[in-house]
Amino acid sequence: MINKIATELQDLSHSLLVKTNEPLNKYTYTKTGGPADIFAVPQTIEEAQIVVTYAYKNDIPLMVLGNGSNLIIRDGGIRGIVLYLMNLTEITYKNNTLTAQTGAAIIDVSREAHKLSLAGLEFACGIPGSVGGALHMNAGAYGGETKDVLNRALVLTASGELIELDRQTLEEGASYRHSIIADKNYIVLEADFLLTPDAEETIAAKMANFTEQRESRQPLEYPSCGSVFKRPEGRFVGPMIQEAGLQGHTIGGVQVSLKHAGFMVNINQGTATDYIDLIAHVQKVIHQNYNVKLEPEVKILGEEIEV
Repeated sequence: MINKIATELQDLSHSLLVKTNEPLNKYTYTKTGGPADIFAVPQTIEEAQIVVTYAYKNDIPLMVLGNGSNLIIRDGGIRGIVLYLMNLTEITYKNNTLTAQTGAAIIDVSREAHKLSLAGLEFACGIPGSVGGALHMNAGAYGGETKDVLNRALVLTASGELIELDRQTLEEGASYRHSIIADKNYIVLEADFLLTPDAEETIAAKMANFTEQRESRQPLEYPSCGSVFKRPEGRFVGPMIQEAGLQGHTIGGVQVSLKHAGFMVNINQGTATDYIDLIAHVQKVIHQNYNVKLEPEVKILGEEIEV
């Protein structure tokens, strides 16, 4: 069945890259994740639409994968089709607007804005995700959020229909680490960022400050999934984890970071199961100590290994 699907997809577009049983640990920041039955890599927006439409018409499960920076894929992998969008990376400029395809790194869009003396995306200069991921979770840092500068999005519905979302729709559906795109299960293909002209040196200074803060506080030397938990109202996650004596706690090859307790890092060939078990342990201890339920910011997808 897997080979049949791969052949049919390949016949729909010969430039579409299709692999079977592709290990996903090559595509996630945690360096974990089992195989995808089908791994499809479109070279154009049209090919992305072809894959989504095919999956919908044939009732095949579809998962969209971007930069894999805020994601844990279980060790059993993903059944059905994984649509990998990281080859869609074009960035263009017109009238104070940067238009970026879904696979472009949001860091690169921030840097391009800096080159053009356009302000508004400085907060994104250290966010490791793709444009699609940034829209999906309304990524933010240092007081800025994606929704603040997002002017339009071109998306696919689950059935493969192409639609545009305007600024008002995107803004009304967005909140802390949440978006209408996640609510509706839309697939981002392209986004417009409306920015403000400013002095290049002012933009550069902000980006340098944010970069210094990030590098001094975050454990960038190890694979990780970024900040693991959403910030609960009235609390800060890192200090709670420290006070509970969990900093440095290790399960398998995954550790609560010694540099920043809000991160979990892969220090020794950790697995997705190690990450998931460590997340559950931290949640349990924090709930017992503080009566606070930590909600993961990281997404956990896929299947466990059958034993």
